[in-house]
Amino acid sequence: MTRTAARYLYLTRHGEASPDESELTDAGRHQAALLGERLRGVPLAAIHHGPLARAEQTAQLVGAQLDRVPRRRSETAGDYVPYLPAREELPPEAADDWLTFLGQFTAEERERGPALAAAALAEFTGPVVDDKPRHDLVVTHTFLIGWLVRAALDAPKWRWLGINHANAALTVIRYAPDRPPTVLLFNDTGHLPAALRWTGFPQELHV
Repeated sequence: MTRTAARYLYLTRHGEASPDESELTDAGRHQAALLGERLRGVPLAAIHHGPLARAEQTAQLVGAQLDRVPRRRSETAGDYVPYLPAREELPPEAADDWLTFLGQFTAEERERGPALAAAALAEFTGPVVDDKPRHDLVVTHTFLIGWLVRAALDAPKWRWLGINHANAALTVIRYAPDRPPTVLLFNDTGHLPAALRWTGFPQELHV
């Protein structure tokens, strides 16, 4: 008989990046180190990270605070548009703004994203075939975090839009056998001092 166990998926957005996004800022490096300190004691099986420099550097700095947790580069943990809604799916009051926002992406970006998003759901979510729980960290970008959170809540596919995530904040989703996913934490910045919170978040949403 196949046994399954719970998966705990830890999600974080990369640390604050330079204006050209080629590397982390000093603040971003500090954020990543503090996140690593917070995750000490969590029995992580792996750190998955997207291919862009800001995600890879964050994963390296987080991993430096942990005890030999393997790091794995993953295209599915990258930065992409996970789903392109039709106008009729969107709330009328927001449709124009969101469609304008999505229109800035190239045809290639718009075409490749949904396949990667489906692969991310297959790779990172759901219970595991094992006799003990598994804990994984994914260092990624705000779009994918929004996509995975909306999936855990069984929200409409367009609802990844508007789910923002601060740099180096922590979201945790539990996937247990025979029950719906549970969002245990979302956008938690408790490990960051006040001066390092809310970077990457629109000013009007700071609270």
